[in-house]
Amino acid sequence: MERPRRTVLSVIAASLLGLALLTGVGVVLVYNDWNGNLEHPDVIGKNRPVQKTKALNILVMGTDTRDCAGCKIDSEAGGGLSDTTILFHLSADRTFAYGISIPRDTAVLRPTCYRADGSEIPAATTYEKWNQAYQVGGPGCTRQQLEQLTGIHVDKFVVVDFSQFKDMVNALDGVEICVPREINDTTGNIHLAAGTREVDGAEALDYARVRYGVSEGIDPYRTRRQQALIGAMIDKALSGGMLARPDRIVSFIDAATTQLQTDFKSVAQMAKVATSAKSIDPDDIKFITTPWTLDTDKVSGGVEWLPSVKRLWPLVIDDKPLTREFLAGSLSAGGSPSGGAASSSGTPSETPSGSATASPSGKPGGQATGGGGLSAEERDKAGLCS
Repeated sequence: MERPRRTVLSVIAASLLGLALLTGVGVVLVYNDWNGNLEHPDVIGKNRPVQKTKALNILVMGTDTRDCAGCKIDSEAGGGLSDTTILFHLSADRTFAYGISIPRDTAVLRPTCYRADGSEIPAATTYEKWNQAYQVGGPGCTRQQLEQLTGIHVDKFVVVDFSQFKDMVNALDGVEICVPREINDTTGNIHLAAGTREVDGAEALDYARVRYGVSEGIDPYRTRRQQALIGAMIDKALSGGMLARPDRIVSFIDAATTQLQTDFKSVAQMAKVATSAKSIDPDDIKFITTPWTLDTDKVSGGVEWLPSVKRLWPLVIDDKPLTREFLAGSLSAGGSPSGGAASSSGTPSETPSGSATASPSGKPGGQATGGGGLSAEERDKAGLCS
């Protein structure tokens, strides 16, 4: 059945309107409760890039502190490293949006960053993996690292943990995923049957976190599955069934905001951003991964950015839509549990996950035409259905 073409905002607004008709007091209490869920850590940045446009860049970080039930699936338990980093770009005219995932194993020279009291955390003298920044300095250090290495100004940030993630999926009464082949990860004791089906929060978390027994343990491919799962959550939130269940929407937002670390001042401020983006359809929200290669000696077991990443950062800085070069390796937030249709052309890539080189021109007021999305070959490597 075709999914209603509604924005996230319209679903939330309609749901809250329904609640308001039942009890205006209840809406106020829920809203105040949501604001009470938020945590506002002190984050300090210096020598920050200047924002050149009125676009909005939101840095989303997912932590792997492994202190939630079912979270301890690898050897980094309790390390406090960031597991997921996605830079979400919302254009100034609100005609397009995209998320850029940075693999946690990316080799970088971490710059100087700062603790909440302003004291300095010295820069790394050798290459480290991307997620080390969160371990040494929390969200402020990760933000500083992204800004200094890319020249992109980050407007807002949010930090979520995996217990929140599970509760969000459960609030949606499950989400649909597609696993092309059975996954048996004996290291993390994760076993996922092949096929398309709806899963609960615990199994969705396994799908997002599984590293072994699929994709040869290569972390950027896990990033692809996380993107597909986020898309599936958006798709489910926009379904007609969810629109008819305002209680689930309230539960979803409650789960999403519980102990959410952010520099958004309130849920209302977040809602204002959502309101401004109400015209963007989920099918037009794209997810890409920074072009990478395994051919690196900078860090053990890491990946390295390809030179083409230098063509990606200016798109964000100048508020430009993704070009066909990067759309060729994209997933969509709408359409299917595997992140939209696979490319019919199977566009060749410069490395296992590098973007195909195509014309850099984009169409005005939206993403570039063409590109085709992630190829069937790359989907298979990532453990996604075609």
